[in-house]
Amino acid sequence: MRVSLDRDTVRRLREGMAHGVLSFPLTSFHADGSLDPDGFRAHAAAQIATAPGAVFPACGTGEFFSLDEDEYRQVVTIAVEEAAGRLPVVAGIGYGWAQAARFARIAEDAGADALLVLPHYLVAAPQDGLVAQLEHIAARTRLPLIAYQRGQVAFTAASLRRIAAIPTVIGLKDGHSDLDRLQRLTLAAPEGFLFFNGAATAEIQARSYAAVGVPAYSSAVHAFAPEIANAFFTALKADEGGGSGGGGDGTVEKLLRDFYVPLVELRDRVPGYAVSLVKAAARLRGRPVGPVRAPLTDPSGDDLADLKTLLTAGLDLVGAAL
Repeated sequence: MRVSLDRDTVRRLREGMAHGVLSFPLTSFHADGSLDPDGFRAHAAAQIATAPGAVFPACGTGEFFSLDEDEYRQVVTIAVEEAAGRLPVVAGIGYGWAQAARFARIAEDAGADALLVLPHYLVAAPQDGLVAQLEHIAARTRLPLIAYQRGQVAFTAASLRRIAAIPTVIGLKDGHSDLDRLQRLTLAAPEGFLFFNGAATAEIQARSYAAVGVPAYSSAVHAFAPEIANAFFTALKADEGGGSGGGGDGTVEKLLRDFYVPLVELRDRVPGYAVSLVKAAARLRGRPVGPVRAPLTDPSGDDLADLKTLLTAGLDLVGAAL
């Protein structure tokens, strides 16, 4: 397949990343674990109404790894319908390249604007293999691709140059938080290549990422408290150019100290809480997202109580209600 780059999508993503956080909506399930399309539609609509920079359905926070192809089709289709062209829709794809290409075709048919290539399944791979994975996917879809380095996927500067030479690979999401490596990648990338901070709780490291030229970030908090996520983003922008704590009103420090850092400490209690806590917090606010699917587990009673206390404190800081 010969494809050319959709430059309008790149432009829209760049503009969106500059003016707001990136939204990764949760996938709604019924109590029995079956997909809840109506719940997801309501959640996606609420997320999009807060004007994020872009919406990324069926990615890590959206439990891509637990969706079958029909469920994936429904989720991406609903996100595209609710976005209605107002902001880019970037769907997650993953596993080996053959399966990733199947999901890519579904997302393309559903009207997605671009794809986030999640880390491949299970095996460690050499740099040549990581590059070939993207080459195979790019040869099978016309949609722009954003590579996600996390877990067993970590590109060298030389490999970054190779994937950036693939016409439809437009950017990189980083989840390693290795700022030395990331700086080398940003310097190796061609002009206009997109980067964004994809750490588990990206706000914690937002300043550090911005210092190496990566100010855009995804926000799991946006999935349950867009008021907090947007207040942090606005305060961070106000602080730009003034150094740590300079030029702003201290909102960034207050939110980091009293909300984000305690949230990370709570998240680190149990594997998988990076998704489970987000979904539980959304339920605390009456959002129709339902439980997580195995192998994830919902928070314990004690952890849920601590989450509610923390969420209340965070919302109080920005003047919002539970």
